[in-house]
Amino acid sequence: MSQAIAPDSQLGEALAQIAFEVDNAFDALLPVPDDARARLFEAMRYAAMGGGKRLRPLLVAAVAEMYGVQREAAIRAGIALESIHVYSLIHDDLPCMDDDALRHGKPTVHLAFDEATAVLAGDSLHDFAFEILSDPATSADPFTRIELVRTLALASGAQGMAGGQMMDLVAESTEFDLHTVTRLQQLKTGALLGAAVELGAVLGRVAPEGRAHLRSYARDIGLAFQIADDLIDHEGDAHVAGKAVGKDAEAGKATFVSLMGAERAREQARMLVEQAIGHLAQHGGEADLLRSLARFIVERDR
Repeated sequence: MSQAIAPDSQLGEALAQIAFEVDNAFDALLPVPDDARARLFEAMRYAAMGGGKRLRPLLVAAVAEMYGVQREAAIRAGIALESIHVYSLIHDDLPCMDDDALRHGKPTVHLAFDEATAVLAGDSLHDFAFEILSDPATSADPFTRIELVRTLALASGAQGMAGGQMMDLVAESTEFDLHTVTRLQQLKTGALLGAAVELGAVLGRVAPEGRAHLRSYARDIGLAFQIADDLIDHEGDAHVAGKAVGKDAEAGKATFVSLMGAERAREQARMLVEQAIGHLAQHGGEADLLRSLARFIVERDR
């Protein structure tokens, strides 16, 4: 993949700020207890803090800000979503799944701790997400809270991310065509990105029929994100990416790159980004951060 372009100043500041806020929130909400559970909390903190792009919580916050939501509520919804993402990475890295040794440039949780602790850390982060969303501190309105919970639950389970992960496992022994790979990635990767914009809109009390353009934006950046990931896996640097590369080809999985070729895949990602930005036409400068995020998705190298 070509060398990444640095985020613009607005996006760079936003990424740094959201990383700071997310780490502070995890630090405050996951103190290590002085009892036999300490190792579990240490593993949760190890996985959740100090790594990752934080694109998902930034998407939540960016959409929420467009609709006048208080920052604290947006950050809480963002860390709930990030908890689901992190739990999925912990489990995805296990020997029974992808058996990875590196994540965000450091040993994966099952190697830094042990497999049993990694499973429990993932399980606990999954539950922590819904603990946060159902807390009145996130929203005083119980109807908003239940919509937040349902939105993230649908995106996380068999109708979303977990279903996509199952398809990904099947892909190792089955030849998938482009349509099936697209469906796989819409579930595995796109569902949580879609949930990010949806959570921000729910907090902003945007009616479901008023979110169609945001859903379209999320759908397109989700596919662009995965194409970029496939390009990184195909031609990226493990030291830069902070994780193993070349694993899809090694496992014999069909990807956007293997089915389309690297150059056509890169062009498709760029087209999806421009299409995503087009869905924001009804917004003015308040959506500039979402536009910058869309462009950054195909320019990144990790």
